[in-house]
Amino acid sequence: MLHNRSGGCIRKRTMLAAAMGLTTLAAAAIQGSRRFAVVEDSMRPTLEPGDWVIARRHRGVPRRGAVVVFASPHNPQLLLIKRVIGLPGERITVANGQVHIDGSTLAETWASARTAPDSDNLVPDDAVWVLGDDRALSSADSRTIGPVPVDGVAWRVFAIYWPAGRAAAL
Repeated sequence: MLHNRSGGCIRKRTMLAAAMGLTTLAAAAIQGSRRFAVVEDSMRPTLEPGDWVIARRHRGVPRRGAVVVFASPHNPQLLLIKRVIGLPGERITVANGQVHIDGSTLAETWASARTAPDSDNLVPDDAVWVLGDDRALSSADSRTIGPVPVDGVAWRVFAIYWPAGRAAAL
């Protein structure tokens, strides 16, 4: 522990998290990034309601596993945050609770629930397939809204900066 000028104790971890948060905010301002508040449960356990994240402007096809922000196709004022699962031209099959890409089972360390319902989907050449990490609570992902156009993926999340105890790079 460290002591502040008034004699109180400050935990090193809190100071480190605060410094990381301030550094992330400064970098975001410089690099044209944007911050977003997480308000729903669909990305648990990776992102929790109340988390604040920093995202960078994104162009091109995001990599598999990237957490991205895009406008809902049903309500362009509503921004959604999901994980990229399928890339352009891939066949995404859901069977027996597991996701398969072109016939191979996807090793999903981030998913917190089995995936349902069973389906077979071909991702168009100009789109990606996105899912929430908590499949049971994620209703506005590619299972219901379909593939997301690559040019509609505006942001890629790279860090949680608040609350300080959850600060982490993604």
